[in-house]
Amino acid sequence: MPRFYCPAPLVTGAVLELPPGAARHVQVLRLQPGDGITLFNGGYQADTDAALFPASAGEFDATVTHMGRSSVQVQVGAHHAIEREAGVAVHLAVGMPANERMDWLVEKATELGVASIQPLMTERSVLRLSGERADKKAAHWQSVAIAACEQCGGNRVPRVWPVQSLATWLQGLPPKGHHDARWLLSLADGASPLRQHLAHGTAAHSTFLSGPEGGLSAGEEAAAAACGFAPVTLGPRVLRAETAALTALARLLA
Repeated sequence: MPRFYCPAPLVTGAVLELPPGAARHVQVLRLQPGDGITLFNGGYQADTDAALFPASAGEFDATVTHMGRSSVQVQVGAHHAIEREAGVAVHLAVGMPANERMDWLVEKATELGVASIQPLMTERSVLRLSGERADKKAAHWQSVAIAACEQCGGNRVPRVWPVQSLATWLQGLPPKGHHDARWLLSLADGASPLRQHLAHGTAAHSTFLSGPEGGLSAGEEAAAAACGFAPVTLGPRVLRAETAALTALARLLA
C-alpha cells in the first residue's frame, strides 16, 4: 500500500487534505476515491508547525475520499503502533560530496535509519553553498529524506539541518555527555578500527563525522578531537566520501 508523510494531526475518523507533495504523488499514481493508503507524521516537524502538528508514533490506514484538480482528500482510518526504527540514534555530520552524490547519501542514510543529517562545508569541500542556494539545497535534501522514508517503511523522518561550516558546527556543539559517543572518520596514523569500539555495543546517542572528497584537514581533525571526537578507521581501503559515511552508519546501526 502506498505510504505518505503527512505533517498534520492524524486522528482516526478525521477527514483532511493531503499536503501538496503527497497529493501530487497520489495523482501520479492515479489513485481513485475508495483506494487505500498509509499515512505517518512521526519525527521531523517544520519549526513553525511543531506546536500545531504533534508527532504520532506508528502509522495510520487512510482512504481517498475526493480527488480534485490539485487537492486530495482522505479519511484517516485505524492506527497501527508499528515502528521500524533503529534501537540507537546515530547522527551523521558529513562534508557534502559533490554532484548528485549528496542526494544519494541522504536517501541511503535514511533507509539505514539515521536520526539526523548535518551537511557541512569544510576546507576541502568542492560543493560550496550559502544564502538562498544553501536553503534550497537543504529543503531539497529534506524532501529526499521524506521520499526515502515513505519507500523504506520508516515512520521517523530524519531531520536534514541547514548547511553550516564545520567550524561553526563544532562551536555550537554541547559538551559531550557520558552516554554519548562521537566518532571521526580519519586516515591519520593512530586512528583505531571502528569495530573495536563497537565490540561492547553502540551508545544510545552517537554522532559520526565524515569528511568530503579528500577527507578533513589535519587542523579540522584536531578541532574535532578537541570536541570529543575519537578518530576511527573503517579499514585499509580508501573509500569514497559517501561510501565511507554509509559504511559507518551500517556498522553503527547494525
